[in-house]
Amino acid sequence: MKRISLTGWIFVAMVVGIVIGLAAPGFAVQLSPISNIFLRLIKSIVAPLLFGTLVAGMAGTGSVKTMGRIGAKALIYFEIVTTLALFIGLAAVNLIRPGQGLKITGEVSAQIAQAHAPTFAEVLEHTFPTSIIDSMARGDVLQVVVFCFLFGAACASLGKKAQPMVHFCESLAEVMFKYTAYVMYLAPLGVGAAIAVTIGSKGVGVLINLGKLMLTVYGALIVFVVVVLGSVMVLMKIPIRRFLSAVKEPWVLAFSTASSESALPKALQNMEAFGVPKHIVGFVLPTGYSFNLDGSTLYLSAAAIFVAQAAGVEMPWGQQLLMLLTLMLTSKGVAAVPRASLIILAGTLASFNLPVAGIGVILGIDALLDMARTSVNVLGNCVASAVVARWEGYDLEPPVPEVEGMETDEAAA
Repeated sequence: MKRISLTGWIFVAMVVGIVIGLAAPGFAVQLSPISNIFLRLIKSIVAPLLFGTLVAGMAGTGSVKTMGRIGAKALIYFEIVTTLALFIGLAAVNLIRPGQGLKITGEVSAQIAQAHAPTFAEVLEHTFPTSIIDSMARGDVLQVVVFCFLFGAACASLGKKAQPMVHFCESLAEVMFKYTAYVMYLAPLGVGAAIAVTIGSKGVGVLINLGKLMLTVYGALIVFVVVVLGSVMVLMKIPIRRFLSAVKEPWVLAFSTASSESALPKALQNMEAFGVPKHIVGFVLPTGYSFNLDGSTLYLSAAAIFVAQAAGVEMPWGQQLLMLLTLMLTSKGVAAVPRASLIILAGTLASFNLPVAGIGVILGIDALLDMARTSVNVLGNCVASAVVARWEGYDLEPPVPEVEGMETDEAAA
């Protein structure tokens, strides 16, 4: 009998949680320690994972001087497209308002209700940390990211002298990936308990809000793929039919496993066969896994505002834009592992004094959301590699002498 995957167990736990919440709401509420333990473990990942991934990424590929022309073009494209993804997610969640009417009571600090929209000077001052240890302890993700970018740039400028530190950060990132994998083994328990507590305490009506959130995110992702990525491919004259044939297999892998990492080897192979030069695809795809997570950034903006709506916090546009800036930076450290976006979402919610417990409401459908956003991440990175190749003047013709069977594919295209 085929083993059930982690995603499969999460689906099972979600169904069991719904049944418990409906059948025994009193007992369901008592399961809150289980979901809280899982959330606390998720929060413990944020700071060390960001430090390891961002510093190693900046030191390895973050210097324009060392990356050269291709790196600069890739980073410009990454920032434009991920920003568009953030705005699409923000627009969708503000238009549909899936969190409205879902009450998360007693979980928003009193200072939120009395806080004024921060001035530009206050925002600018708050961005820079006085102590990285203090910022990590408070879960201030924006300050952690700023420190990591500056620290990574310093490592890059020192070259070989900084190699021991870069190796340490790379090792730290790998350890945190494994730590995250261990924590995710508890995901079925955390999901089951979270959905049971949510339904037991708030009633079956909460499923309506979760369904609205899922439809909002899926709809926004479809709009992003068709409008943004579709327009990019048309403008850059990328052969769409042949491209879809090349990305079909890595897309299915990413969707079914909810892991971009599982699709990377096939994506590299297929995009090179598609006609992207080896030196471009070998740089753009791995870099995009840290700097160009379109699906994750769109989801994060929608999920963060959903929690604010569910908590009854009306965030002014200025504060929402500040949150977008935070997510634009923090999403660069999202690991290519299942449900890693929860880590970034937890840190962002804490930074804006929104109830981290709101993740427990989302947790029940996060597996479904993760499959969609991860597959869009892979699709977006494949598009990025083709765009940079076209920007460099390549025709995206398959390397016939090196890849067998491509003559037939070319003729069919």
